[in-house]
Amino acid sequence: TQWFLRWLLPGLAVAAILYRLYGTAPLMGRLAMLAITLWVAVHIARALIREVRTNGREILSTFSGRFQITLALFSFIASIGVVFGLCLSVIFVTNRVLESLQAGIALAIGYSFLLHWLQVARRRLRFEELLQAREARSEQTQSEQPESEMGVVDEAKANLADLGEETRQLLNAAAIMVAVSMLYFLWAPILPVFEAMSAITLWTSSVMVEGQATVHPITLEIVVFVVLLIGVTVYAARKLPALVELVLRSRTDVTAGTRYTVSTLLNYIILGVGILVALSRLGLDWSKLQWLVAALGVGIGFGLQEIVANFICGLIILFERPISVGDIITVGEQDGVVTRIRIRATTIRDWDNKELLIPNKEIITGRLLNWSLTDTRLRLTLPVGVAYGSDAALALKILAETVADDDRVLAEPAPSIIFSDFGESSLNMICRFYIDNVDNMWPVKTALHLEIYRRFEEAGIVISFPQQDVHLDSEKPLRISIDPGPHLSST
Repeated sequence: TQWFLRWLLPGLAVAAILYRLYGTAPLMGRLAMLAITLWVAVHIARALIREVRTNGREILSTFSGRFQITLALFSFIASIGVVFGLCLSVIFVTNRVLESLQAGIALAIGYSFLLHWLQVARRRLRFEELLQAREARSEQTQSEQPESEMGVVDEAKANLADLGEETRQLLNAAAIMVAVSMLYFLWAPILPVFEAMSAITLWTSSVMVEGQATVHPITLEIVVFVVLLIGVTVYAARKLPALVELVLRSRTDVTAGTRYTVSTLLNYIILGVGILVALSRLGLDWSKLQWLVAALGVGIGFGLQEIVANFICGLIILFERPISVGDIITVGEQDGVVTRIRIRATTIRDWDNKELLIPNKEIITGRLLNWSLTDTRLRLTLPVGVAYGSDAALALKILAETVADDDRVLAEPAPSIIFSDFGESSLNMICRFYIDNVDNMWPVKTALHLEIYRRFEEAGIVISFPQQDVHLDSEKPLRISIDPGPHLSST
């Protein structure tokens, strides 16, 4: 920077003045341009040689080293162009190089800001998740509650590291796209290859414009654009939902199901728009697709009806949201946690950690039990049978106190303890109460069973078990005989 301000900037001013006097002093202007280009080339080359002697040849493999070599070669080539009288071309190319450097610096600054925001967002989200996990462990330790046997019912969150890596890749791809677009915009006027590509017609298509057929040539330039567009569309459809999900995760009022729905729909929208734009650029006339629609209708009617039905049901699930990622559902005889909702099938993970793919049609048209759709509260029923002769009133009191003493049992709605009926071997009583989460179902049942058994033992109340009384008819004499065994009879 010091060399530029102290020496090169005044030299450029002198060269510009002499070049403006080109009409009166053409040789001086050309010599000034030649001196400036050689000066820059020699200065960069000397600086690079000093750096190689100081730090070794490995500096040539770095980005800075390659950049300096490129500038030195460009300056030497510009000097050769000035010698051969290509002053206007050298000025034009030099201006484009300077504009490209300015655009590259602006792009690097913007990329750095976005990357820094991504890192800060990931760290903040990770910090919040660690705080929530520590608070959950602290509450569990204080209440001495055992872990649920149903497994951890999480929200099926994507891993932060995976999200960050996918978002970083997306930022890299976006930066490359922007850089290529800027280079194309700056250098397109002097690149005849694009004009040559636009002059090569591969085929033509007729398009109806206001009732008149218009010939639309499909050139090599359009085909290259469509290929690039399809590649960018597929890449964006795979990576952009990760960035959207990361942004939505920073909002506490957005659930995991909503984030998954938004990212999935965004994936389909990107693919649909990219395909439509690509087909339009290729000159596809949608009126010519009537035969394709008719054939597709016949195919749907015969062989694709199940696939289309699952597709439509998948859209209904995404919009109506009878289930969301993280919900506990029962489909038929299968219980599990919803881990993934696709356009054709939904994946649930059962309590044995097995994943089951259920077609969306079964979820929409069949019976579905969602344990946590609008209310996570769950009513549990504990049947208890005490032996005949026990104090039934005391047993009911003990049951009520045991249920009320558990902090995980909700006070509203109030628990219900009833003497249901007289059984064959027991006095049947039922405890009905609510808990706040299905994840606590088995821990609460286990704790209450243990406590009820302990308190009944202390109170002398016997929990009954099935038994039968056998009565012998003793009104007539009983005949008892002892028969010898086989080994005795043989001897």
